[in-house]
Amino acid sequence: METNFNVLSPRIQSSSPQVFPLASRNKICFPSQHSFGVKFGSPKRSWDICSTPKSRAREDERMKHSSAISAVLTDDNSTASLEEDVETENIGLLNLDPSLQPYLDHFRYRMKRYAEQKKLIEQHEGALEEFALGYLKFGFNREDGCIVYREWAPAAEEAEVRGDFNGWNGSNHMMEKDQFGVWSIRIPDVDGNPAIPHNSRVKFRFKHGNAAWVDRIPAWIKYATVDTTRFAAPYDGVYWDPPPSERYHFKYPRPPKPKAPRIYEAHVGMSSSEPRVNSYREFADDVLPRIKANNYNTVQLMAIMEHSYYGSFGYHVTNFFAVSSRSGNPEDLKYLIDKAHSLGLQVLVDVVHSHASNNVTDGLNGFDVGQSSQESYFHAGERGYHKLWDSRLFNYANWEVLRFLLSNLRWWLDEYNFDGFRFDGITSMLYVHHGINMGFTGNYHEYFSEATDVDAVVYLMLANNLIHKIFPDATVIAEDVSGMPGLGRPVSEGGIGFDYRLAMAIPDKWIDYLKNKNDEDWSMKEVTRSLTNRRYTEKCIAYAESHDQSIVGDKTIAFLLMDKEMYSGMSCLTDASPVVDRGIALHKMIHFFTMALGGEGYLNFMGNEFGHPEWIDFPREGNNWSYDKCRRQWNLADNEHLRYKFMNAFDRAMNSLDEKFSFLASGKQIVSSTDEDNKVVVFERGDLVFVFNFHPENTYEGYKVGCDVPGKYRVALDSDAWDFGGHGRVGHDVDHFTSPEGIPGVPETNFNGRPNSFKVLSPARTCVAYYRVEENIAETEDDQTVISSELPTANIEENDDILNDSPSGNITDAGRIDLVSI
Repeated sequence: METNFNVLSPRIQSSSPQVFPLASRNKICFPSQHSFGVKFGSPKRSWDICSTPKSRAREDERMKHSSAISAVLTDDNSTASLEEDVETENIGLLNLDPSLQPYLDHFRYRMKRYAEQKKLIEQHEGALEEFALGYLKFGFNREDGCIVYREWAPAAEEAEVRGDFNGWNGSNHMMEKDQFGVWSIRIPDVDGNPAIPHNSRVKFRFKHGNAAWVDRIPAWIKYATVDTTRFAAPYDGVYWDPPPSERYHFKYPRPPKPKAPRIYEAHVGMSSSEPRVNSYREFADDVLPRIKANNYNTVQLMAIMEHSYYGSFGYHVTNFFAVSSRSGNPEDLKYLIDKAHSLGLQVLVDVVHSHASNNVTDGLNGFDVGQSSQESYFHAGERGYHKLWDSRLFNYANWEVLRFLLSNLRWWLDEYNFDGFRFDGITSMLYVHHGINMGFTGNYHEYFSEATDVDAVVYLMLANNLIHKIFPDATVIAEDVSGMPGLGRPVSEGGIGFDYRLAMAIPDKWIDYLKNKNDEDWSMKEVTRSLTNRRYTEKCIAYAESHDQSIVGDKTIAFLLMDKEMYSGMSCLTDASPVVDRGIALHKMIHFFTMALGGEGYLNFMGNEFGHPEWIDFPREGNNWSYDKCRRQWNLADNEHLRYKFMNAFDRAMNSLDEKFSFLASGKQIVSSTDEDNKVVVFERGDLVFVFNFHPENTYEGYKVGCDVPGKYRVALDSDAWDFGGHGRVGHDVDHFTSPEGIPGVPETNFNGRPNSFKVLSPARTCVAYYRVEENIAETEDDQTVISSELPTANIEENDDILNDSPSGNITDAGRIDLVSI
């Protein structure tokens, strides 16, 4: 969650006055401050670990250390040859965007650093996938009739494990330290049973340099709980190893990866209709069916990684391998994910590797007792602290940090069957200034300068490589406000490897318009430019609002539009007031416009689909620890007498439209008209033609719209339909026949650059999507629309070559959105 960065989105420059490329604020920069050396936090070790993540059996349980290599890699002592599948001289990304050519040295340097790091891991740990099985060695694991516990704490002078199992007296369970700073102990079973009972509390206790003993939750702990009866009670680590009868066993396979993700962003804890913390199982049984009913195909879960402060929204993680205990235990979360898979929903998890909670007693920060960065998870001094987030910053060049974070990713994929990740706070990672007080103007030097944190870039490249090797169909999304070029391109091309980037400038534009502009002053060109301002071949997830706009202190789109009348004017038993009529109309238009034109995927936050009237507020000191706003009022959308149902129905219809026509996955995206005088935008996406009339008063009869393919067009989705709270002004049984325009093959003679046109009725504050009717379908089926859920399936011609991972092609031809006659 990034809220402190100022992002500028300048006018797109183009050689042609009528064609605008996809983006220009996304440019890149080169680091010169880093020495060529790669620093590691500890020498390397080689362990024989079974490559099957679910198995606890290993061929050889003994820790095998390789001979120590130099802690610093330089040209003179490098033992790594470049990996074969990475090209360090001819960077494919530069073929897509030749304007990156001045930064060729940066890309070569970055790729070489990545290749060398990956090769070192392979030499001293096995494959990258094996390196990421650190959770089978660190933390608590069963090995040969023992519980073996290992912890990396190089600054500790003595260490012991204590807990319920030994009466919190660790004197008989002292640990031994090896040459790499890893403490370990083998605790034999007692009478054939584990010495540490399942679900019992444990802690790591160590003595550091000033002779003080401190208790810490094990860094790799898989579950952590707090005594809810004690105010401000500290968290305890919990040894989680349930017997087979108590384990949740997955029953359903992962669903196929959708052509385009339609994401429902959700927070399990605040998903109850009551002011309390909801559980994983309740969410699975009560909320997942709602998500499926609204035709989403992906669920993105926030706040899953354990965090001691609930009000942090899950972004101040204390225990990276543990599920948030407020909503249940690990088996409960598995039930949720399996239930989602049974419904055909993919599940992504918010992963926070950009920073860690500043907490000492219950967080990873507690292992830092003043040692150097090479012996700590974090950078020392100012570089290791984020002053706006009050959190610690990882040292991504440290060997054990890489093991910890990469293993964390594999843990969530393998143990819980998640289908991918949304990486939080990427901007903070990419730059040594963390994006604080930065306005990214689009100058490439902002992305490739001494401000670039190459250590973090290399980690992200390794992470994406790992994720897609373990699970090729994974969906991985980056939350980056800077727009770094190459973020969404494959690592093999010199990119960072994400599948999608969140289009974070879009909600800012809508909020700005709703707060600061009258309806008459809305610029069709400016809004359209904001939605289409993205880089060639780098996919984006578009959204009009997310959890950021729902947090207390901000306002959702519905609240900005209707304010107090959301409480008094939403009854269907009386006529809608002008405020409510406008609010519902624009709520539908803004979300549909964003979905149809803003990216290659779409995201909505829980409750915003029906215009939830309240913000989110977690229990905190400022509200006397109240749960009053920690809920979602689902009954509002279910109540037939309230107008919230109209926005919910339209949200369902939008997703259904994409389900039937796959326009989000189509590379065909052409804006033919942005009519400032009439406040109308016309564009084609896939096989559909969209007409948005933002004028507050004017209705246009016989409004002429351009299109590509000749034929007969009918209404596919109409925001003015009665079922969506509209006025029913558009006829759904009307056939719209095209007329040819201009000279075939001569675009300048066409209508708005399109070879055909047809005329429509366009009422004020409405949006309508039209599909071309195949004659054989028209003869056998009645005219249907999405409203009735019987929309005929059009013949969709896939045209998404520009979105594949091929580095070939010129940037002027690949992935372009044409904005004709702007």
